[in-house]
Amino acid sequence: MDWHKEFADFGDVAYLNVSTQGPVPLAAARAAQVAIDWKKSPHTIPQETYFGLPDSIRALVARLINAAPEEIAVTTGASGGLLAVAQAIAWQPGDEILVAQGEFPAHLATWMPLAERDALCVKIVKPAGRFLSAGDLIAQLTPRTRLVSVSLVRFDDASLLDAPRLAAACRRSGACLLLDVSQCAGAMPLDVHALGADFLVCAGYKWLLSPYGTGFFWVRGGLMDQLRAGPLYWKAVEGAADFHSLPLSGMKPARGARRWDSPETASFFNLAAMKASLEFVLRVGVENIWHHNAALVHQMIERLPRDRCILASPADAAARGPFVCFAARSAGKTQALFDKLKAENVIVALRENAIRVAPHLYNTPRDIDRLISVISV
Repeated sequence: MDWHKEFADFGDVAYLNVSTQGPVPLAAARAAQVAIDWKKSPHTIPQETYFGLPDSIRALVARLINAAPEEIAVTTGASGGLLAVAQAIAWQPGDEILVAQGEFPAHLATWMPLAERDALCVKIVKPAGRFLSAGDLIAQLTPRTRLVSVSLVRFDDASLLDAPRLAAACRRSGACLLLDVSQCAGAMPLDVHALGADFLVCAGYKWLLSPYGTGFFWVRGGLMDQLRAGPLYWKAVEGAADFHSLPLSGMKPARGARRWDSPETASFFNLAAMKASLEFVLRVGVENIWHHNAALVHQMIERLPRDRCILASPADAAARGPFVCFAARSAGKTQALFDKLKAENVIVALRENAIRVAPHLYNTPRDIDRLISVISV
């Protein structure tokens, strides 16, 4: 099917940068416009929007990752989930948190202040080889490790973590596993039961094709009652839907993960569009998105001019996420290649001295041809 018609016309631009910002489908843009119209005429806002819209997001995300809707909190991004975990665990002085070297900054920005405030130990794990492996993190587990906080797919090299292996080791040692799935949710099949993690955090503005300021947080159901409920968004209080008679004392957190919803959950400018985007992703099918992108990535790798470029992602497709990175063979020339691509309207990202190529349904082999022709001369 010709899926590019579901998106805006990029004109003369070959947009290969979903890992930075995923474009919303046209259906999502229309939904956002409807939500803006509601605010222009507030009397037209459907009452069910305030609670029904976030609940519809929970249901759609649950289908996406094979979870239960009550295990899903609606957040403003991956950081919302990270902050929820920071509040939910009853930390003790000396507890360890493992974070990989070069991890996305949101992780360190969450855990380092805790280390200073609560005397926790944030241990930075260096990979033994070129790419981080589950074994690198497993080797650093100790009886004091409370949490491993890591991306399922790395933002800087597309390497895919063996999460089930790491999860099994964490269970044996009594640690929790938090996976950041921002660089793969919506672009590759995910099953929370197979992954074995305790928490998933995700930004919505990348592969979920949703607005900036959206995301989700998943909590393993069996763990929920062991976690603290921190300061609550008032709509996460039990009985909040009947707020005219909401008690002003004795408030209790609502059941399920909604207690970790980010304020203001019913931000319908964002969530109306997110709902349409998630419906689009599920309608197309994540498997179809995965295979489409994998074919384009394979084409790029096969045609990469090896005399001037090297692969900066794992060569084995099974060890990669839904995108790929490469660099100039000569040190210092990667920036020049990136600038050259940008000048020719081939939009990619530059991360850690590597060029990140992240295609989606609207891309075709012609876009890869164009990229290859620019970097080959």
